[in-house]
Amino acid sequence: MIKLKVTGMTCGHCENAVRMALAAVAGVTEVVTVDRNREVVEVEGAAEVATLIAVVVEEGYTAEAA
Repeated sequence: MIKLKVTGMTCGHCENAVRMALAAVAGVTEVVTVDRNREVVEVEGAAEVATLIAVVVEEGYTAEAA
């Protein structure tokens, strides 16, 4: 499982935007957790961490490997 710390999500719409963006990445089999309160995103699959971070940043949030 790949775990990211994502900051800047303030509502359910933010969580959904991150979930949808990550689900579209090649190699992602499941977006397990998107929790704005804990600032945690967990993804299953073989995607590169750098790619996942770039996708989250493109959506307007800050992300780093957790």
